[in-house]
Amino acid sequence: MHFSKTYSQLLLSLPPELRSSAIEYRQLKKLINQVVEELTSLGLSPQLLQQVLEHSQAPQSAQTLSKLPAHQPEIASGSSNVFLPRITYELDSTSNELVPQLRLRTYDDRLIGLASSDVLNGASELTEPRGADSPQVQAPLDSPQGSMSLSPSERQPKEIVIPLRSDSMFVQTLIQAHQALSDRLTVFCNEFYANLEVLAREVSDTARPMSETHSSFHAHSSHSNATTVRVRAPGGFHSLLSAPSDLYAWREVFQLYMDSEVFESTNEETRGERAITDAEERLSAFMQRLTDRGLSVNGSQMKLKESKHAMQLFIQLNHSILNLYKFQYATKEATRKILKKHIKRTALPFTAENLPTPFSPPSPDALSTSLIPIPRKSTSSLARTLVQAIGESVLPIVPAVDDYSCIICMNIAFKPIRLSCGHLFCVRCLVKMQKRGQGNCPMCRAPCVLVADRSNVDWALMNFMADWFPIESQKKLRTNEEEVAKEQMEELGFETKCTTQ
Repeated sequence: MHFSKTYSQLLLSLPPELRSSAIEYRQLKKLINQVVEELTSLGLSPQLLQQVLEHSQAPQSAQTLSKLPAHQPEIASGSSNVFLPRITYELDSTSNELVPQLRLRTYDDRLIGLASSDVLNGASELTEPRGADSPQVQAPLDSPQGSMSLSPSERQPKEIVIPLRSDSMFVQTLIQAHQALSDRLTVFCNEFYANLEVLAREVSDTARPMSETHSSFHAHSSHSNATTVRVRAPGGFHSLLSAPSDLYAWREVFQLYMDSEVFESTNEETRGERAITDAEERLSAFMQRLTDRGLSVNGSQMKLKESKHAMQLFIQLNHSILNLYKFQYATKEATRKILKKHIKRTALPFTAENLPTPFSPPSPDALSTSLIPIPRKSTSSLARTLVQAIGESVLPIVPAVDDYSCIICMNIAFKPIRLSCGHLFCVRCLVKMQKRGQGNCPMCRAPCVLVADRSNVDWALMNFMADWFPIESQKKLRTNEEEVAKEQMEELGFETKCTTQ
């Protein structure tokens, strides 16, 4: 299948606002045909022009001349490639626009007259020097051909600039398309960040901790007795789950999202951005997992109205990023293909380095966001920057329980004990280490375990856990109490195992 057809089909899968900003691939192909016609009218076929350009880029032969024996008469006759015409492809920017042109440099005044008339049909003959046996015409020095009879050190090159009108249209069309695309993507980013601010605000308003939904929440301090700390709510677990907050729903949504790794992989073997097809499949799988867990993608099972809108907006933003990845791939591939076709058919070396880079992250000054942090400089693509924006501004709103787990039992570190070395453990694991006589910290081997006491309780973190993880904290308290009761029974000699008939 031709790329132009594949390109058209890919654009049809994108939203109209992106599709309308796409590069006109077929129009650029027609402009290339016009460039070829213009060069042909100048007598410069792609094969001939490529040979001349390659010769012009080769090192000058002045050093070669100095190494040749003085008795070689062919130098005086002009057989050395020093005197062959040289053509350079240039992009003139004096008029604030890139204007392609050919600069002809020659020692032969006859070529200057031909080039001035836009007729270079004799260029192919002039690139081949005459042999020593060929008849030579001695022209006077003041004649148009006189300069060819001068010695190499006396000849002065002449230059003439040949404008390329059709190639100028091609270059300007491609540059304007990329500039318009860059402007459109700036608008796209403004809309994305505006929606991201709305999403962050709505998630923050709906994923409320226990202190905002239960008047019975009580914060503890160093004056409290750590052994009597409880996490209570009227009605127990049912009351926590039925509170006017979607905290646990959002925590599950974000945990599933991070586990899905839709757009980026953290695996050592596949680290980095995913392929478009892989990202599309993973986004669909993520949405299916939400449905399987009873979390509808339209937010219909959320308690609060704001959560339903936020859920829809979260899915919409992820689809926007996926569409941007597709559009980014289509545009870069279309640009690469059209430039490759341009060089192949015209031999004019215009490259992508001369084009704007629309898929680079825009400057923070060009964006209207005030809440979402925008990096000043980033080497990432625009799509990847938006993925990072979600990870940095929305996901951290709801604390993840894994970030507050004890590294020994892997459960939430409630009641948290912070050793003098700075490492954190739950109180049960610390007590077990002290009973076994383990005096060194499992993380850094500092001898600070046996000296830890109630002064090492991190009260601020305990209140935070009770506030944001009430269910997990309450379960951990129950587990701790059951373990303590079991140990006490075993110390008294009672059998703690029971069997049911």
